[in-house]
Amino acid sequence: MLADKFILALKGFCMGAADVVPGVSGGTMAFILGIYKSLLDAIRSFDQVWLQAIIRLDIKTVWQRPHFGFLLPLLIGLFAAVLFFTRVIPLPTLLNTHPEPIYGLFFGLIVGSIFTLLPTAVKKDWATVIFLLLGTIVGWLVVNLIPVDTPDAMWFIVFSGFVAISAMLLPGISGSFILLILNKYETILNGISHFNFSIIIPFGVGVLLGLVLFSRFFDWLLEHFYRPTLLFIIGILIGSLWRIWPFQERHYVMVREKARLMESTPLWPDFNATTGLALLMMLLGLVIVLGIHGVARWKKGERR
Repeated sequence: MLADKFILALKGFCMGAADVVPGVSGGTMAFILGIYKSLLDAIRSFDQVWLQAIIRLDIKTVWQRPHFGFLLPLLIGLFAAVLFFTRVIPLPTLLNTHPEPIYGLFFGLIVGSIFTLLPTAVKKDWATVIFLLLGTIVGWLVVNLIPVDTPDAMWFIVFSGFVAISAMLLPGISGSFILLILNKYETILNGISHFNFSIIIPFGVGVLLGLVLFSRFFDWLLEHFYRPTLLFIIGILIGSLWRIWPFQERHYVMVREKARLMESTPLWPDFNATTGLALLMMLLGLVIVLGIHGVARWKKGERR
C-alpha cells in the first residue's frame, strides 16, 4: 500500500517536472504514465454530493467521497517537483542555457507514449486517419499560435483560467503556454505573487469551472467515444512534437524579468556534442516510457 502511494507520488513528480517545461503539459505526462483516467475521475469526485455534505457538515462524506488517496500523493509529488526543478535544479534556466538535451528528453517521452498508444487505437479504417489528422492539425495550430491583445476585464480573467486549466488537462497542450497566447501570463503571475485578489479570485473561479466542466466533458468523451478520443489525443501529441523538437530557432519574451519561450522554428541540426547529448536524452526518454509500459503490461498479465 505504501509502495503504491510512493509510486503515485513519483508520477506526480513527473507531472510537476513537465509543467515546469514550456510547451509540455502535466496532462501529457499523466497520459504517458497511465493515470489520466484516474486523474479525471478524482477531479470528478468533487461533485454535488460532496458539496451537499459540506453544507450538512457531514465530515465523514466530505473526507471519504473525494479520491484523496489518489490526489494527495500525486499533489505531494507534483509540488515537490515544482520546488525541486525551480530551487534545486533550475529547469527553467537550463531550458534557456541548454534547451537541446532537456527538450530531447521530453521529445523521447512523448514519442514513446505515441508508440505505446497507437496499437490500442489504430485500425485499418478512415476513422483512424480522420481523427489522427484532426488531432495533429489542432495540436500544431495551438503550439504555433501567437500572442493576441486581450482585455483585462474580470470576465476575461475568468475565461483565461477556464481555458488554461482545460488545456492543462488535455494531453499535448500546456496551460502556461495558453496564458501566454492570451497575453495573460504576466497578469496572472503578478496577481498571484502580489496577492492581488481582484486577479486571483476570478482566475480561481475560471480554474474551478474548467476542472468541473471540462473534466466531466472529457471523461464522457472517453466513456462513449473512447477510440476516436484516443486517436484525437494521439494526434495532438504528434502535433505538439513540432514545438518539443529539441533543435529550434527559439524566440523568447520577457515576463517579470525572465525569458519565456514564445515562438520557435524547427531546424535540422549539425552534428556536434550538443546534438549527440540531445539524441541520447531522446533515447533515454523513449526507453523510460517503453520500460514503464512493459512493466505495466507484465504486472497486468501477472494479475491474471
